Amino acid sequence: MRILLFAIFIITSTACNISKKSIIPVDAYKPASDTLKHAQETNLRNVRQLTFGGDNAEAYFSLDGQYISFQSTYRAWGTLCDQIFYMPITGKYEGKRPPMVSTGNGRTTCAYFMPDNQHILYGSTHLASENCPEAPRIIDGKYVWAIYDSYDIFIADLQGNIVKQLTDTPGYDAEATVSPDGKKIVFTSLRSGDLELYTMNIDGSDVRQITFDLGYDGGAFFSPDSKQIVFRASRPSSPEAATAYKELLAKGLVQPTNMDIYICNVDGSNLRRITNLGGASWAPFFHPSGKKILFASNHHSPSGRQFNIFSINVDGTDLKQITFDSVFDSFPMFSPDGKKLVFSSNRFNGGTRDTNIFIADWVD
Repeated sequence: MRILLFAIFIITSTACNISKKSIIPVDAYKPASDTLKHAQETNLRNVRQLTFGGDNAEAYFSLDGQYISFQSTYRAWGTLCDQIFYMPITGKYEGKRPPMVSTGNGRTTCAYFMPDNQHILYGSTHLASENCPEAPRIIDGKYVWAIYDSYDIFIADLQGNIVKQLTDTPGYDAEATVSPDGKKIVFTSLRSGDLELYTMNIDGSDVRQITFDLGYDGGAFFSPDSKQIVFRASRPSSPEAATAYKELLAKGLVQPTNMDIYICNVDGSNLRRITNLGGASWAPFFHPSGKKILFASNHHSPSGRQFNIFSINVDGTDLKQITFDSVFDSFPMFSPDGKKLVFSSNRFNGGTRDTNIFIADWVD
């Protein structure tokens, strides 16, 4: 569940049963500045804004690099909790709602294009209820994420027709992404009693657990050669922390305030932690070279409320800050050819809390 983080985003839990065929015009605001990058962002060039209002996140490229899938909560589009959309990277849906792939019921997360570029997989709670499930944020003074046991993983065509359900086990199944070679899917599941990573074949067969340590393992992506997996994990560091984690998990909750980035082979071997920064390091994605990771972190923020994108070598050396927005930058993903980066940000949002999707040329 790579949801919008840490009290910046407050989403109302109400029904979101809407028609996918309606296209709702909206007044798209424009940034006052003639540039969408900050001066220090030397790795970014030709930054363009693709969405213009609401909370938009987890934008991921199709394998041909021409489209992105993403999740959005935006009342002007009729979505009261996250639903799944897609659009061309040319951003031709500015000012109106792009095509919606999810059902419009329940809450969804983590959409990813299938290898044929004609289908999208995503997690959804719609089989349990057409209503948006409650989304607690603060429990006993702790910031928390809800882990809905009604999440399962589905494949839909671009017209929004579900063609296959990939998971059907009790408990949370979500956060699925596809390997660049189109052969494997990695996802997070609670089927073992803890939040672990699993892989399966692209058709849903041969499900294998690949992580086993106590803690929330999630947000996983494959390396460019499809041989490794990068993910973020919250691992309890003491018996007291382990007890607190288990107690929250029994209530369908996790506390994501301490996370680090890990890498392992596709079978789970050679597992190693590559960040130890404090705070929350999350939303990792491999650099096209396979030798670096981009990720979001608040370790540099005294308040813990500022998130920016950083890069780090896979051996944990050469930490570098990539983005410099004063509020929120996250969810970096490279295009398959490595020439473009898509990310979510609060930059130039007219003083609102809107989180929009941006795309930029990447400069090494």
